[in-house]
Amino acid sequence: MSRWAGRWIESWDPEDERFWNEGGGRRVALRNLVYSVLSEHIGFSIWSLWSVMVLFMGPEYHVDPAGKFFLVAMPTLVGGVLRVPYTFAVARFGGRNWTIFSALLLLVPTVTASFVMKPGVSYTTLMLVAALTGVGGGNFASSMTNINSFYPLREKGWALGLNAGGGNVGVAAIQLVGLLVIATAGATHPRVVLAVYIPLIVVAAALAALYMDNLTAVKNDTGAAIDAAKDPHTWIMSVLYIGTFGSFIGYSFAFGLVLQNQFGRTPLHAAYLTFIGPLLGSLVRPLGGRLADRFGGGRITLWNFLAMAAATGVVVAASEQKSLGLFLPGFIALFALSGLGNGSAFKMIPGIFHQKALAKGLTGEAAAAHGRRLSGASMGLIGAVGALGGVGINLAFRESFLNSHSGTPAFVSFLAYYAVCFAVTWAVYLRRPARTRAGEEHSAPTGAAAYAEV
Repeated sequence: MSRWAGRWIESWDPEDERFWNEGGGRRVALRNLVYSVLSEHIGFSIWSLWSVMVLFMGPEYHVDPAGKFFLVAMPTLVGGVLRVPYTFAVARFGGRNWTIFSALLLLVPTVTASFVMKPGVSYTTLMLVAALTGVGGGNFASSMTNINSFYPLREKGWALGLNAGGGNVGVAAIQLVGLLVIATAGATHPRVVLAVYIPLIVVAAALAALYMDNLTAVKNDTGAAIDAAKDPHTWIMSVLYIGTFGSFIGYSFAFGLVLQNQFGRTPLHAAYLTFIGPLLGSLVRPLGGRLADRFGGGRITLWNFLAMAAATGVVVAASEQKSLGLFLPGFIALFALSGLGNGSAFKMIPGIFHQKALAKGLTGEAAAAHGRRLSGASMGLIGAVGALGGVGINLAFRESFLNSHSGTPAFVSFLAYYAVCFAVTWAVYLRRPARTRAGEEHSAPTGAAAYAEV
C-alpha cells in the first residue's frame, strides 16, 4: 500500500476501490479521522472558551453587555484569520505533524486565561487573552484539509461532516462543563473549567503523535491555495458558508448573552440552555453531509436556507413579543439547520472542483487528484470567511442591543442574508439552462449546468 518513513505515507489512492476496501485504505483513513476529530473537538472548545467565561463575569468585572459581545467576537475574528495559514500548514508540515503542534498551541490561551480570569483585570487584558483563543478556530481549517485528502469523493460528505460535527460538539461540551461548574462550584470559579481542559489538550496531542499519519502527496503543494483563491467558486461558497457556519459559531458565542440581556436569565439559567443549540447543530452536521451525498449538496443547501429564514422569522416574532417559550424552539431550530447546512455546503466543495477537473478533460485518478488538491485548499479559505461571519453576528447583536435594547434588528438582518444565500445557491448551482425552441440549451450562468449535482 505505501512505504512508511517517520509516519509519512508516500502512495495514497482512495478512489481505487480495491485499495480502499482491501488494501487498508479505509482503515487508515478512519484512524486518522478519529484522532483528527478529537483534536479539532478540543480546538473548538478552546475557541469558544469566552462564550463560557463571560457567564462568570459578574458586576465586579465592570464589563457591560456591549463589551461582552465584543469580547466574544474577538476569538472569532482571530480564528477566522488564522484559518488561512492553517490551511497552508498541512501542505508545508504534514497533517499529523501540524495536528500535534496546533493541539499543543492550545495550552497558551488556556494557561494564560487561568492567570488573568479574576475581578479587577483590565478590559484590554481580557481582550488580548480572548484573542489568543483564536488559535482553536484555526484547527478546523487544517483538520478539514487533511481529512479531505484521505477520503474518496463518494464518501467525502459523510467523512467531512463527521470530522466537522465532532469538532463542533466542542462548543457544546465546554458550555456543559461551564454549566456543571456554575451549578456546583458557583459563578466565581472559572479556573475550574480551565483545569478540565489543560490535561485534555496534552492527551489530544499525544494521541495524534501516536496514531496519525502524513500524506506525502499533500506536502509542498502550497500553490493549491493560490489556485483556489483565483477560482470564483471559492468565494461564492464563502458567501454561503457565512450563512451556515457563520451562523453556527456566531450564535454559539452569543446565545448566553442574548438570554441574559433580552430575557433577564441568570448566568446559571443561561448556562442550562446555551449548550442545547450548539449540541444539536453539531450532531446533525454529518447528516447534512450524508443527505448531500445522496441528493446533492446544492439541493439540500438551497432548502436549508429557506428553512433557516423561516426559523429566523419565528425568532423575530418571539423577540418582539418577548416570549422565551417561542424564542427557544425557534433559535434551537436555527442552530440545527445551521449545522445541517454546514454539512451540505462543505460536501459541495469537492464536488465543484471535481466537476471542474472533468470539464478540463481530466478523467479517473487525474480528475480525482486535481479535485482533492483544489478542494482541500479552498476549504481553508472558505472556512476562514465563514468564521468571520460569526464576528459579524456578534457585532450585529452588539449594535442591536446598544441602540434598541433588543436583538430584533439583528435577527431581521440575518433573515435578509439567508434570503440572499437562497438566491445565490439557486442561481449558481441549481438553475437549469434555458432551452431554445429547437430544444438546445443556451449557455448557463457559471457552473449552473455542470454543478447541479454537487
